[in-house]
Amino acid sequence: MMQLKKTALMLILFLSIGIHAQTTYKRWPDIIRKSDAAWFTTADAKRIAENVLLYQRDIGGWPKNIQMQDELTEKQKKDLIALKKTAVETTTDNGATCQEMLFMSRMYAQVKDERYRESFLKGLNYLLEAQYANGGWPQFYPLKKGYYTHITYNDDSMVNIMNVIKAVADESDYYSIKPSKEVVEKCKKAFDKGIDCILKTQYKQNGVLTAWCAQHDEITLAPANARAFELASLSGYESAKIVLLLMSVNKPSREIVTAVRSAVEWFEKTKITNLEEKRVLNDAGKIVDKKMIPTANAKPIWARFMDLETNEPFFCDRDGIKKKSLDQIGSERRNGYSWYSDAPQEVLKKFPDWAVKNGTKVGASEKKNVNYITVAQDGSGDYTKIQDAVYATPAFPYEKVTIFVKNGTYNEKVRIPEWNTNVVLQGESKENTIITFDDNFSKIALGRNSTFYTYTLLVEADDFSASNLTIKNTSGERGQAIALSVTANRVKITNCNLLGNQDTLYLSGKEAKQYFKDCYIEGTTDFIFGGATALFENCTIHSIKSSYITAASTPEGTQFGFVFKNCKLTANPEAKDVYLGRPWRIYAKTVFINCEMGSQIKPEGWENWSKPEAEKNTFYAEYNCKGEGFQPTKRVKWSHQLTKKEAVQYSIENILRDKITNWYSPLK
Repeated sequence: MMQLKKTALMLILFLSIGIHAQTTYKRWPDIIRKSDAAWFTTADAKRIAENVLLYQRDIGGWPKNIQMQDELTEKQKKDLIALKKTAVETTTDNGATCQEMLFMSRMYAQVKDERYRESFLKGLNYLLEAQYANGGWPQFYPLKKGYYTHITYNDDSMVNIMNVIKAVADESDYYSIKPSKEVVEKCKKAFDKGIDCILKTQYKQNGVLTAWCAQHDEITLAPANARAFELASLSGYESAKIVLLLMSVNKPSREIVTAVRSAVEWFEKTKITNLEEKRVLNDAGKIVDKKMIPTANAKPIWARFMDLETNEPFFCDRDGIKKKSLDQIGSERRNGYSWYSDAPQEVLKKFPDWAVKNGTKVGASEKKNVNYITVAQDGSGDYTKIQDAVYATPAFPYEKVTIFVKNGTYNEKVRIPEWNTNVVLQGESKENTIITFDDNFSKIALGRNSTFYTYTLLVEADDFSASNLTIKNTSGERGQAIALSVTANRVKITNCNLLGNQDTLYLSGKEAKQYFKDCYIEGTTDFIFGGATALFENCTIHSIKSSYITAASTPEGTQFGFVFKNCKLTANPEAKDVYLGRPWRIYAKTVFINCEMGSQIKPEGWENWSKPEAEKNTFYAEYNCKGEGFQPTKRVKWSHQLTKKEAVQYSIENILRDKITNWYSPLK
C-alpha cells in the first residue's frame, strides 16, 4: 500500500511538472506573450529559440507569419542558414521582428545565453537602421518596391516599433536586455523623430486635424494606397494605437496634446452606434459570412476605412472600387478582412484622466482650465472675444496655454503682452477663423510713429505660436497699416493668411528669431519689414501692386535678416514691376533660396532707397531660384548669388538657433 501511494504521488508530481514545462498555446504570438516565465527555461523553449536564431537574418530582422515553434528539418535549417546574408523578406509587418525581440528578451531573462542578447541587440539595430530621415518606417527593410516603401501604420507596424524603442529609450524594465548608453541615446532620438512624423502625418480636413491613414507617402507624407482593396483613407483601427502611443509620452508637448484631443474629437464624431457585426461560423469555427445588423444603442464601433473628406465608411474588393456597405463586396474579402473595430473605445476610456493630467479640455462640465481656453462667438466657448481670453491667461506660465478660436470673424485689435508668454493661438480653420481690424496711419494720428499702433494683432510675448488663422488689416490703400506686428523672440506662425496693403507684417525685437511656415502673405509697399531674424518656409508672398516686397532694418553685425526658402512669389496682374527689397536701414539682409519668382520681379531685383551707402553695407542674395522673375545676370551688381557652400549655411538650425534648443520644431 505504501508503495502504491508513493507511486501515485510521483505520478502526480510528474504530471504537474510536465504541465508546467509545456505551453498549450498554438499561435506564435501567444507563445511569446502568454507563456509563464518558467516555461522559457524548458527544453521546448530552447528548441524554439534555436529556430528563432536561424530565421533571423544577419541584418537583424525577421520575416513575417512564421510559426517559429514548428519543427524544422535538416534541409530547412540549411536553407535558413543560406538565407541569413540575403536580408530576404525582413519586415516589421504583422508584428515581425518586434515579437521575436520580445521572445529573445524573455529567454534571456531566464537563460543567460549571450546569443539571445546579441540577437535582441541586432534586432534593435535593424529597427534603428530602417527609420527614414523624416521619422517614419517602411513596411519592409531593406526597401521592397511598391507600396511597401510607404510610412506604414497598417496593422500597428510603426507603433509596434516605437513601443520597442520607447521602452529602451526610457530604460524601463520591460526588456531584460540593457543596451549601451549610446544605443539608448539613439533610441531617444529615433523616438522623437517618430513622434514628429506622427504629428506631421495627422490628416487635416478643411484645416482641422482628424486621424491617420494606414499608409502615408514616405516623401510627401500624404495618404497613400496599398493593396487594391486598401485605398487611402482615414483609419478607425490604426489611429487608435497611434493615439495611445501619443498618450504614453511623459510630459507631452502642446502639439501632442492637440493631436490627441483632435483625434478624440474625430473618434467621437465617427463612431457607429446603430450597427452590430454578426459572424456566421462553420463546424470548424471558420468565418463563412459576416453581416452588419441594424441595432439600437449598439456598442460603438468604427470603420477601418473612411473617406478622407466625408468620413463615410467604404469597402473594397480586389477591383479597388469603393462600395458603401459590406454586403456589396465578395465573400473572400468580406470574410477575410477586418472592416470594423472597437479599438478607439480604449482611447475614449483613457482620455478623461489623461486630459486632466495634461491640461486639456474634456467636456463642458469640467472645471475651468487656464491651460486651454476656447473662444467662440456663439457663446459655446469660455469667451466670445480673443482679447478677453488673453486677459485670462496666467502671466509667465510654466506650461503652454492654448487659446483655441472657433470659426468666425473677430473684429478686434488683439495684443499678446510681454508677460503672457507661452501662448498658442490656434484657429479652427485658416479660411474661416479671421481676426480683422482697420486701423491705419492717418486714423491713429499719433505723429510720425503712428504706423506701429496700426496692428490688428500685436505679439510682445516670447514663445508665442499661431496657426490656422487669417490676420487681416482691412483699411485698404490708406497708407501704413499693419496686420501682424511681432516684437518678441521665438515666435512661430504656421498655416496662416496675413493680409494687408502697405506694411502688412512688421518683425522686430532685440535679437529676435521668428519662423513663418506654410503662410500666405500679401501686401503692397514694404509689406514685410523690420529688424528681426525671420525665416519664411513654403510661403506664398503675393504683391498686390508694383512696389517693394521687403524693407529690412537688420541691425549691424547680425548674421541673418530675412530668409525666404522654398517660397513662391506671386502677384496681381497689375503688379508688373516688383522689387525683392529695399533697405529700411543700411545693414539690411534679405536672402531668397530655392524660391519661384513670377514675371513681376524686376530684372534688377533690388533697390537702394536713395541710400548709396546701403550698396556697401546691405547683403541681398539669392540661390537656386527659378521662374521668369529670376534673372541673376541682370541683378544690381551689389547683390549676390550664393555658392552652394554659402547656401548650406542657411539651415533652419543656423538661422533660428537660440538658447532654447529647437524651439521651432513641431514638437516644441
